[in-house]
Amino acid sequence: MALFTRHAQGLRLERMQASRQYSGGGFVNTYPSSAVLRPESRPSLTDFIFRGEGRTPAHPLPSLDPRPGWTRPIDTGLRATWLGHSTVLLEIDGVRVLTDPVWGQRASPFSFMGPKRFQPVPVDIAALPPLDAVLISHDHYDHLDYPSIRALAALRVPFITSLGVGMHLEAWGVPTERIIELDWWEHTALPGGLTITAAPSHHFSGRSLHDRNATLWSSFALRGERHAVFFSGDTGLSLLFSEIGQRLGPFDLVLIEVGAFHPSWGSVHLGPDNALLAWRQLGSGRFLPVHWGTFNLAMHPWAEPAEVLLAKAPEGLVMPRLGEPIEPARVETVEPWWRSAGEGHWQNSALQAAEFMVLPAKD
Repeated sequence: MALFTRHAQGLRLERMQASRQYSGGGFVNTYPSSAVLRPESRPSLTDFIFRGEGRTPAHPLPSLDPRPGWTRPIDTGLRATWLGHSTVLLEIDGVRVLTDPVWGQRASPFSFMGPKRFQPVPVDIAALPPLDAVLISHDHYDHLDYPSIRALAALRVPFITSLGVGMHLEAWGVPTERIIELDWWEHTALPGGLTITAAPSHHFSGRSLHDRNATLWSSFALRGERHAVFFSGDTGLSLLFSEIGQRLGPFDLVLIEVGAFHPSWGSVHLGPDNALLAWRQLGSGRFLPVHWGTFNLAMHPWAEPAEVLLAKAPEGLVMPRLGEPIEPARVETVEPWWRSAGEGHWQNSALQAAEFMVLPAKD
């Protein structure tokens, strides 16, 4: 397995260095973390190994085979299928885009340690319908997955991502001509009339101890002939959600990360409460939560994001089962399907809890 890749060079490096977000040899956030949320004490590796209850479900989550649903016409023109974590198949006005595809068993550079998925993807990559693009928000292991990219590279579709991330894709077999790297507020158009625009997020990047913030992280707006979708990628609560809504909205659907949070990570991960604030700042769209229900990446109970959202924002919330193709405009209520998996347990294992590759670092 390719753990680490070469450094950016040539035209790619020139584009990166020309970005307003590039400073001092790496990318930076628009606002320092102190402008977003004052950090509290950060959890240690010991916290991950020995603390926290209910971090994985007691039973498998209910899921559906999405293939029969994908064969049916889309009456409203917009359909979404959550496949786990931040992987969603979006069908927007006849164009199909797959977000942050992760089919791998661990969010880690190693096959024997690191966060292991507790819920399988409900469908194989080979069973996906024809795609028009693959969208990758940033290079963390739970968003940029080596085995998934290797499999998807054979499909001959464009990969749209943030500045610098293309060097990973190239090293893993994606032809240069099929890689589109965007800086914030840049856009690209796909055949079929879909425009994809990179937008700000407040996060960080890196796949080792030696490439911290060497590539950019982004959210994205996808606008078709009739519908628009926002995908947050990973982000903390920043002052830019309102600007994104004003410049790139209104949206019919917003995919916002809600899981793997901690009070001290407020600058780089939202959690359910801050996700609700971000949704309100965006100002439009049904809310489909992502970045939960797949990996044990934090110390909170695995279902806490879902329960908080259901209690605080039942109106406008869209929470399909894994593998369930839904048309957001047709969803009227939220069923707490996740409760059938039980409260779960925590795993006392250093190999399970070693999340050193994805833990937020101090700004």
